Amino acid sequence: MKKSLKIWSSLIFILFIIPIILEQIPSAIPKDVAVVPIDEQKIVYAANIFETESEVQTDMRALLYNTHSHEAFEPITQKHDGKIAVSHQEVNIMALSEKVKTQLEFNGVGTDIIDVDVTAEMNKVGIPYHKSYDVVRPYVQKALNDAVYDIILDIHRDSLKADRTTVTYKGEKFAQVVFVIGGDHANFKLNQELAEKMMFEMEQIVPNITKNIVFKSGHGVDGKYNQDLHERLILVEIGGIGNDEAELNRTSVVLAEAVFQTLISEAQSTK
Repeated sequence: MKKSLKIWSSLIFILFIIPIILEQIPSAIPKDVAVVPIDEQKIVYAANIFETESEVQTDMRALLYNTHSHEAFEPITQKHDGKIAVSHQEVNIMALSEKVKTQLEFNGVGTDIIDVDVTAEMNKVGIPYHKSYDVVRPYVQKALNDAVYDIILDIHRDSLKADRTTVTYKGEKFAQVVFVIGGDHANFKLNQELAEKMMFEMEQIVPNITKNIVFKSGHGVDGKYNQDLHERLILVEIGGIGNDEAELNRTSVVLAEAVFQTLISEAQSTK
Protein backbone atom coordinates (compact mmCIF):
# COMPACT_ATOMS: atom_id res chain seq x y z
CA MET A 1 0.00 0.00 0.00
CA LYS A 2 2.77 2.40 0.94
CA LYS A 3 4.62 1.55 -2.30
CA SER A 4 1.51 2.31 -4.42
CA LEU A 5 1.00 5.58 -2.59
CA LYS A 6 4.58 6.61 -3.34
CA ILE A 7 4.14 5.80 -7.03
CA TRP A 8 0.93 7.84 -7.31
CA SER A 9 2.52 10.74 -5.42
CA SER A 10 5.46 10.70 -7.84
CA LEU A 11 3.16 10.72 -10.88
CA ILE A 12 1.14 13.64 -9.51
CA PHE A 13 4.35 15.58 -8.84
CA ILE A 14 5.64 14.94 -12.38
CA LEU A 15 2.34 16.06 -13.94
CA PHE A 16 2.45 19.21 -11.81
CA ILE A 17 6.05 20.14 -12.60
CA ILE A 18 6.04 19.51 -16.39
CA PRO A 19 4.02 22.70 -17.30
CA ILE A 20 6.37 24.77 -15.15
CA ILE A 21 9.42 23.33 -16.92
CA LEU A 22 7.88 23.91 -20.34
CA GLU A 23 7.29 27.59 -19.53
CA GLN A 24 10.99 28.02 -18.87
CA ILE A 25 12.01 26.62 -22.26
CA PRO A 26 12.52 29.42 -24.88
CA SER A 27 9.71 29.46 -27.38
CA ALA A 28 10.26 28.96 -31.10
CA ILE A 29 10.90 31.92 -33.36
CA PRO A 30 7.54 33.60 -34.17
CA LYS A 31 6.25 33.01 -37.67
CA ASP A 32 6.46 36.71 -38.52
CA VAL A 33 10.20 36.83 -37.79
CA ALA A 34 11.91 34.98 -40.61
CA VAL A 35 15.57 34.01 -40.77
CA VAL A 36 17.66 34.17 -43.91
CA PRO A 37 20.77 31.98 -43.92
CA ILE A 38 23.44 33.54 -46.14
CA ASP A 39 26.00 30.98 -45.02
CA GLU A 40 26.63 28.88 -41.94
CA GLN A 41 28.33 31.78 -40.17
CA LYS A 42 25.64 34.38 -40.87
CA ILE A 43 22.06 33.94 -39.75
CA VAL A 44 20.31 37.28 -40.00
CA TYR A 45 16.78 37.89 -38.82
CA ALA A 46 14.99 39.48 -41.73
CA ALA A 47 11.84 40.93 -40.19
CA ASN A 48 12.98 43.52 -37.68
CA ILE A 49 16.12 42.20 -35.98
CA PHE A 50 19.47 43.01 -37.55
CA GLU A 51 23.04 42.10 -36.75
CA THR A 52 24.90 45.18 -35.54
CA GLU A 53 28.48 43.94 -35.15
CA SER A 54 30.52 43.13 -38.22
CA GLU A 55 32.23 39.77 -38.50
CA VAL A 56 34.59 41.17 -41.13
CA GLN A 57 36.65 44.34 -41.14
CA THR A 58 37.57 45.73 -44.56
CA ASP A 59 38.53 49.00 -46.22
CA MET A 60 35.53 48.86 -48.56
CA ARG A 61 33.11 51.76 -48.52
CA ALA A 62 29.61 52.31 -49.87
CA LEU A 63 27.44 55.40 -50.32
CA LEU A 64 23.63 55.26 -50.27
CA TYR A 65 21.01 57.86 -51.07
CA ASN A 66 17.40 58.22 -52.25
CA THR A 67 16.57 60.51 -55.15
CA HIS A 68 12.85 59.83 -54.67
CA SER A 69 12.97 59.92 -50.91
CA HIS A 70 9.22 59.66 -50.25
CA GLU A 71 8.65 56.49 -52.28
CA ALA A 72 6.70 54.18 -49.99
CA PHE A 73 5.26 50.68 -49.71
CA GLU A 74 1.51 50.19 -49.20
CA PRO A 75 1.71 47.48 -46.50
CA ILE A 76 4.09 49.60 -44.46
CA THR A 77 2.08 52.83 -44.67
CA GLN A 78 -1.10 50.93 -43.82
CA LYS A 79 0.56 49.45 -40.74
CA HIS A 80 1.93 52.87 -39.76
CA ASP A 81 -1.22 55.01 -39.88
CA GLY A 82 -3.94 52.93 -41.52
CA LYS A 83 -3.55 54.67 -44.87
CA ILE A 84 -2.53 52.87 -48.06
CA ALA A 85 -0.08 55.15 -49.85
CA VAL A 86 2.77 54.97 -52.37
CA SER A 87 4.33 58.20 -51.11
CA HIS A 88 4.85 59.04 -47.46
CA GLN A 89 6.89 61.67 -45.65
CA GLU A 90 7.61 59.47 -42.62
CA VAL A 91 7.72 55.77 -43.57
CA ASN A 92 9.42 55.58 -46.94
CA ILE A 93 12.39 54.35 -48.93
CA MET A 94 14.80 56.20 -46.66
CA ALA A 95 14.06 53.71 -43.89
CA LEU A 96 14.97 50.85 -46.22
CA SER A 97 18.31 52.53 -46.97
CA GLU A 98 19.05 52.53 -43.25
CA LYS A 99 18.45 48.79 -43.14
CA VAL A 100 20.68 48.22 -46.16
CA LYS A 101 23.35 50.27 -44.37
CA THR A 102 23.09 48.05 -41.30
CA GLN A 103 23.51 44.93 -43.39
CA LEU A 104 26.44 46.36 -45.37
CA GLU A 105 28.24 47.25 -42.17
CA PHE A 106 27.56 43.76 -40.82
CA ASN A 107 29.44 42.53 -43.90
CA GLY A 108 32.33 44.86 -43.14
CA VAL A 109 31.49 47.50 -45.74
CA GLY A 110 31.69 50.96 -44.19
CA THR A 111 28.61 52.85 -45.33
CA ASP A 112 27.50 56.48 -45.51
CA ILE A 113 24.04 57.80 -46.33
CA ILE A 114 23.49 61.22 -47.86
CA ASP A 115 21.37 62.77 -45.14
CA VAL A 116 18.88 64.79 -47.15
CA ASP A 117 15.16 64.34 -47.74
CA VAL A 118 15.19 65.32 -51.41
CA THR A 119 11.42 65.30 -51.89
CA ALA A 120 10.85 67.41 -48.78
CA GLU A 121 13.39 69.97 -49.97
CA MET A 122 11.71 70.12 -53.38
CA ASN A 123 8.25 70.52 -51.86
CA LYS A 124 9.43 73.47 -49.78
CA VAL A 125 10.21 75.54 -52.87
CA GLY A 126 7.82 73.98 -55.37
CA ILE A 127 10.30 72.14 -57.59
CA PRO A 128 8.51 69.60 -59.82
CA TYR A 129 9.04 65.86 -59.27
CA HIS A 130 10.80 65.25 -62.59
CA LYS A 131 13.64 67.52 -61.44
CA SER A 132 14.57 65.15 -58.59
CA TYR A 133 17.82 63.96 -60.18
CA ASP A 134 18.92 67.56 -60.73
CA VAL A 135 18.16 68.43 -57.10
CA VAL A 136 20.05 65.50 -55.58
CA ARG A 137 23.03 65.88 -57.94
CA PRO A 138 25.03 68.48 -55.95
CA TYR A 139 24.62 66.43 -52.78
CA VAL A 140 26.05 63.39 -54.57
CA GLN A 141 28.88 65.45 -56.05
CA LYS A 142 29.84 66.77 -52.62
CA ALA A 143 29.82 63.29 -51.09
CA LEU A 144 32.04 61.99 -53.88
CA ASN A 145 34.43 64.90 -53.44
CA ASP A 146 34.64 64.30 -49.69
CA ALA A 147 35.37 60.56 -49.75
CA VAL A 148 36.27 57.60 -51.97
CA TYR A 149 33.61 54.94 -52.42
CA ASP A 150 33.72 51.48 -53.97
CA ILE A 151 30.01 51.50 -54.77
CA ILE A 152 27.23 54.09 -54.77
CA LEU A 153 23.59 53.01 -54.68
CA ASP A 154 20.61 55.23 -55.43
CA ILE A 155 17.85 53.16 -53.82
CA HIS A 156 14.29 53.21 -55.17
CA ARG A 157 11.23 50.97 -55.34
CA ASP A 158 9.29 49.88 -58.42
CA SER A 159 5.73 51.03 -59.11
CA LEU A 160 4.48 47.48 -59.80
CA LYS A 161 2.21 45.39 -57.57
CA ALA A 162 3.60 42.65 -55.32
CA ASP A 163 2.64 39.81 -57.64
CA ARG A 164 5.18 41.17 -60.13
CA THR A 165 7.92 42.10 -57.68
CA THR A 166 8.11 39.09 -55.37
CA VAL A 167 9.92 35.75 -55.54
CA THR A 168 9.65 32.78 -53.18
CA TYR A 169 12.71 30.73 -52.29
CA LYS A 170 12.82 27.93 -49.75
CA GLY A 171 9.47 29.00 -48.34
CA GLU A 172 10.39 32.65 -47.84
CA LYS A 173 9.29 35.65 -49.91
CA PHE A 174 11.80 38.20 -51.18
CA ALA A 175 11.29 41.55 -52.91
CA GLN A 176 12.82 41.38 -56.37
CA VAL A 177 15.50 43.79 -57.52
CA VAL A 178 15.91 45.72 -60.76
CA PHE A 179 19.04 47.64 -61.72
CA VAL A 180 18.48 50.69 -63.93
CA ILE A 181 21.22 52.03 -66.18
CA GLY A 182 21.12 55.36 -67.98
CA GLY A 183 22.66 55.10 -71.43
CA ASP A 184 23.07 58.79 -72.21
CA HIS A 185 26.64 59.19 -71.00
CA ALA A 186 30.01 57.97 -72.16
CA ASN A 187 30.85 55.45 -69.43
CA PHE A 188 27.49 53.73 -68.94
CA LYS A 189 28.99 50.34 -69.79
CA LEU A 190 31.09 50.51 -66.63
CA ASN A 191 27.97 51.11 -64.55
CA GLN A 192 26.33 48.24 -66.42
CA GLU A 193 29.28 45.94 -65.70
CA LEU A 194 28.97 46.58 -61.97
CA ALA A 195 25.22 45.94 -62.05
CA GLU A 196 25.79 42.64 -63.85
CA LYS A 197 28.30 41.54 -61.22
CA MET A 198 25.80 42.41 -58.50
CA MET A 199 23.07 40.44 -60.26
CA PHE A 200 25.31 37.40 -60.52
CA GLU A 201 26.10 37.43 -56.80
CA MET A 202 22.47 37.94 -55.79
CA GLU A 203 21.34 35.07 -57.99
CA GLN A 204 23.84 32.77 -56.25
CA ILE A 205 22.04 33.46 -52.97
CA VAL A 206 18.39 33.58 -54.11
CA PRO A 207 17.61 32.44 -57.66
CA ASN A 208 15.34 34.82 -59.62
CA ILE A 209 15.68 37.60 -57.06
CA THR A 210 16.81 39.96 -59.84
CA LYS A 211 15.11 40.95 -63.08
CA ASN A 212 16.72 42.02 -66.33
CA ILE A 213 18.60 45.31 -66.29
CA VAL A 214 16.47 48.25 -67.44
CA PHE A 215 18.21 50.62 -69.84
CA LYS A 216 16.95 54.18 -70.24
CA SER A 217 18.10 56.63 -72.89
CA GLY A 218 16.78 59.04 -75.48
CA HIS A 219 13.96 61.55 -75.49
CA GLY A 220 11.55 61.65 -72.57
CA VAL A 221 13.73 59.99 -69.94
CA ASP A 222 16.54 61.20 -67.70
CA GLY A 223 19.07 58.99 -69.47
CA LYS A 224 21.82 59.49 -66.89
CA TYR A 225 20.39 59.16 -63.38
CA ASN A 226 23.57 60.89 -62.19
CA GLN A 227 25.58 57.80 -63.16
CA ASP A 228 27.80 60.07 -65.23
CA LEU A 229 29.21 61.30 -61.92
CA HIS A 230 30.83 57.96 -61.12
CA GLU A 231 31.36 54.65 -62.91
CA ARG A 232 30.42 52.84 -59.66
CA LEU A 233 27.03 54.49 -59.28
CA ILE A 234 23.97 52.36 -60.00
CA LEU A 235 20.27 52.83 -59.48
CA VAL A 236 18.59 49.88 -57.77
CA GLU A 237 14.86 49.32 -57.33
CA ILE A 238 14.08 47.07 -54.37
CA GLY A 239 10.60 45.57 -54.59
CA GLY A 240 7.45 47.40 -55.58
CA ILE A 241 4.60 49.26 -53.92
CA GLY A 242 3.05 46.06 -52.57
CA ASN A 243 6.03 44.44 -50.86
CA ASP A 244 5.92 44.26 -47.09
CA GLU A 245 8.64 44.96 -44.54
CA ALA A 246 9.78 41.35 -44.07
CA GLU A 247 10.18 40.82 -47.83
CA LEU A 248 12.16 44.03 -48.20
CA ASN A 249 14.35 43.23 -45.23
CA ARG A 250 15.20 39.79 -46.55
CA THR A 251 16.27 41.35 -49.81
CA SER A 252 18.38 43.95 -48.04
CA VAL A 253 20.33 41.07 -46.50
CA VAL A 254 20.91 39.52 -49.93
CA LEU A 255 21.83 42.86 -51.52
CA ALA A 256 24.40 43.62 -48.84
CA GLU A 257 25.96 40.19 -49.11
CA ALA A 258 26.14 40.62 -52.91
CA VAL A 259 27.89 43.99 -52.54
CA PHE A 260 30.45 42.41 -50.25
CA GLN A 261 31.05 39.42 -52.53
CA THR A 262 31.32 41.67 -55.60
CA LEU A 263 33.89 43.96 -54.02
CA ILE A 264 35.89 41.06 -52.62
CA SER A 265 35.96 39.34 -56.02
CA GLU A 266 37.09 42.53 -57.72
CA ALA A 267 39.84 43.07 -55.17
CA GLN A 268 41.10 39.51 -55.58
CA SER A 269 41.09 39.77 -59.37
CA THR A 270 43.39 42.81 -59.26
CA LYS A 271 46.06 41.09 -57.16
